[in-house]
Amino acid sequence: MNPLRKIVQKFGLDIHRYRHVPQKLNWLTKFDIKTIIDVGANTGQFAHEIRSFFKEAHIYSFEPLAECFNELKKREEQDSKFTAYHMALGDSNKKDVIHKSSYTLSSSMLSMSEKHKTSFPHTKDSTPEEITVTRMDDICKDIELVKRVLIKIDTQGFEDKVIAGGINTISQAKALIVENSFVPLYEGQKLFPDIYESLYKIGFTYRGALHQKVAKDGEILFEDSIFVKDN
Repeated sequence: MNPLRKIVQKFGLDIHRYRHVPQKLNWLTKFDIKTIIDVGANTGQFAHEIRSFFKEAHIYSFEPLAECFNELKKREEQDSKFTAYHMALGDSNKKDVIHKSSYTLSSSMLSMSEKHKTSFPHTKDSTPEEITVTRMDDICKDIELVKRVLIKIDTQGFEDKVIAGGINTISQAKALIVENSFVPLYEGQKLFPDIYESLYKIGFTYRGALHQKVAKDGEILFEDSIFVKDN
């Protein structure tokens, strides 16, 4: 045993060989992504993270909440390859109401379940806000989607509606990052098996999770799932 390691262990510590752990998004760079669609952008957290991996890709971000969109617009002013849209994506074109949570990342078109409120009490208060909803396939007709395409969908239980309104666009993508719940956190939301099946039908393979959210008792509540089209 290394003599230095023996000395350190006397103090309750240990020494191990450093092993570099690549960032979880890094392996996506092999797909040479040119276009990124960010659905449920909030203030641009994902756009900021993904930009470091794809410096030349054009990012199209969609956010319905006015407060968050105003922050998103500031990013557009600083990034020539970034476009922000003040709208939600769904399965129809209409005006609707979103439940704006006191914690904006938990805002949803669907009502929050008791499971969500008890698991994340800081998110339970909400106010209604009128928004515009558009189908992805309709809005993307006017967007030049340079291949290859990465689509991220994080819409708090509304993911199935986004997919239903964007089948043609999503089918063109190489990779997807989709928030998936294993328990109902919003009333009427589709869970992982339904989302998995809908994406499998159009040629995507499930490749694991980027992140998982775990309850205090250890139950896995939701994850950011990765799906890849192999051809």
